[in-house]
Amino acid sequence: MLRTMATLLSARGRPGPVRQDAPEGEIRLSLPASLPAALGCDAVGVPARHGFRLMSRLPGNGCVFADTDWWWWIVPAGSDADLRWPLPACYAVEARVPDRRPRLIHRPDTTSPYTPPIPLYLMICQLTGVAPAWSVPGVGTPL
Repeated sequence: MLRTMATLLSARGRPGPVRQDAPEGEIRLSLPASLPAALGCDAVGVPARHGFRLMSRLPGNGCVFADTDWWWWIVPAGSDADLRWPLPACYAVEARVPDRRPRLIHRPDTTSPYTPPIPLYLMICQLTGVAPAWSVPGVGTPL
């Protein structure tokens, strides 16, 4: 599993288009047309064994995609700013994920495709036993 994610992350620097039929290729998760992503679109993935637990405990779920190995929550673009998502979570810029034929398994009842990133981050930290931490730029200005 980690080898697959490392291969995916190292492949991002290669020039040229990604083949959709390549076993280690990537795809961009497609949102339903009725759910516009006005804030951009990234995804946070966790191994499938954690999927049901996270989805049942989050106060709100946006679009959730799943394949046999990973579950992916759609979050606003830039939800990784000043955050380090703890392993085994994987942050996917522009919702580009390994092409394992993920499918939409949860569609929100609202008009937003997003899962709130801070509750998702806190739940993943709790799940992994990692203390939440983020930096706040610009704090500490003189009085």
